[in-house]
Amino acid sequence: MSKFFFDDRKQLVNDAIEGLIISAPQGNLVKLDTDPAIRVVVRRDWDKSRVAIISGGGSGHEPAHAGFVGKGMLTAAVCGDLFASPSVDAVLNAIVAVTGEHGCLLIVKNYTGDRLNFGLAAEKAKAMGLNVEMVIVADDIALPDNKQPRGIAGTVLVHKIAGFAAESGKSLSEVRDLAQQTCDNLCSLGVAMQSCNLPGHEEKKAIQSDCCELGLGIHGEPGGSLISSQNSKVVIDTLVKQLHEHAGNGHFAVLINNLGGVSALEMAILTRELAHSGLHDQIRYLIGPAAFVTSLDMKGFSLSLLKLNDYFEQAINAPVETCGWQKPVSFAPLKTIAHAPIAKKFTCDYSENPQVAAIIKTITSTLISQENRLNALDAKVGDGDTGTTFANGAQDIERKLEDQQLPLNDLPQLFLLIGDRLATVMGGSSGVLMSIFLTAAGQQLQKGSKLVNALSTGLEQMKHYGGADLGDRTLIDALQPALQIWKSEGFQAAVTAAQNGAEKTATMKRAGAGRSTYINQDNLFGNPDPGAVAVAEVFKALANQ
Repeated sequence: MSKFFFDDRKQLVNDAIEGLIISAPQGNLVKLDTDPAIRVVVRRDWDKSRVAIISGGGSGHEPAHAGFVGKGMLTAAVCGDLFASPSVDAVLNAIVAVTGEHGCLLIVKNYTGDRLNFGLAAEKAKAMGLNVEMVIVADDIALPDNKQPRGIAGTVLVHKIAGFAAESGKSLSEVRDLAQQTCDNLCSLGVAMQSCNLPGHEEKKAIQSDCCELGLGIHGEPGGSLISSQNSKVVIDTLVKQLHEHAGNGHFAVLINNLGGVSALEMAILTRELAHSGLHDQIRYLIGPAAFVTSLDMKGFSLSLLKLNDYFEQAINAPVETCGWQKPVSFAPLKTIAHAPIAKKFTCDYSENPQVAAIIKTITSTLISQENRLNALDAKVGDGDTGTTFANGAQDIERKLEDQQLPLNDLPQLFLLIGDRLATVMGGSSGVLMSIFLTAAGQQLQKGSKLVNALSTGLEQMKHYGGADLGDRTLIDALQPALQIWKSEGFQAAVTAAQNGAEKTATMKRAGAGRSTYINQDNLFGNPDPGAVAVAEVFKALANQ
């Protein structure tokens, strides 16, 4: 089964190229209008007044290579089919289209198909009188015994430095030499925990669980070895050790490349590990983390080290007009700004009030005793934890009551303290909502409001921040009518109103807030909202106190 969005497999690459060109921020890309099998993306502003830089290869590595076409980098990119080298004719058409009297440099990754097709196209172009040179990138160090190292993400740095040299007006031989010098000071190593999938094909091979494959190729070729861990620090340290041994000492720009399937969160973690690795003191610039040379949706990443000199440093920092390049960042340790921690809001002294203590004990014991019932109700309309959530809050306040840590004779401070605790110990949205309710009520009590009016203000703030209202099948359906009746008819009438409100939620076929919004109406009907039931039970228990 395919794991890709696409329309026609035969047109997949053409469609992707069209999407890239029409979305290019600078509007500076065009496609050669020729045979449909020839896919060449070119700088729209190119005037042949300097050395042309051409690269390319199989598609599936986006943004490589078309994403690096633009002022300061590539003049043109030749795109093959997925993981397949472009044809000789496609490369030759690109050369002829962009090469003027200053000549053309081909930057080719070290794969047999690319070497042969670009090489033959170069020879044909030379026979036509064009001045063409070729540089082969072989930056992958994963297979040290391989006489033909592969070209991977470090190729982008060759694009950048050769593009800068050409844009600066250097001759073809100078551009070629700088590109080759870049290759000679470049090494890369990748790792993946899952290979890529091809559109329209079955899933590719799996990698052993809890392991990563070191040096898995960007076309899914086997790697050199397994790392028996997926721990970010272990994996980075493994890559850094081998890269450092190969590159030696110096100052480096490090390109952090997402192979396509790693989340932004993970790439940030890996970057952090790199910053704390053994390479720490030698990193001068970070480039990325970003997708530069991908392998469709491969769950992996690669690091490329470029040993810097003054020219390379100037070249990588020069501005470009491309979709895929990311500006280097001067490496520095984590920056922080001093900030004093917020002082604990409540340091209330214990004070006695037997009547208030009795009320709190009634409320907490009721909620604790209702835990299993409320959980059972919530299992039918939510995630089954309402009873435990309320019980956790009640148990914490009950412990504070027993340990004489509550300001029982200072009602405003009591409400504020309980509100503060519930936000911490209840968890989830329920804890925050109850904290808002009691905190707002406590603030009104400080202003001299009557208890029922303060509670009503707390309810309004709960509704404001929580987004629920009467009729949305929440605890508000019991609490709001109870508070309204309490104001006009007294507390006993409020008990009945809370009970009626809770029962009414069982007849509501649709929820307007909370997890119940995801439950169909057949499962909701006949089952009261557990939060509303909790409110009703508390009012009932207080009335019977």
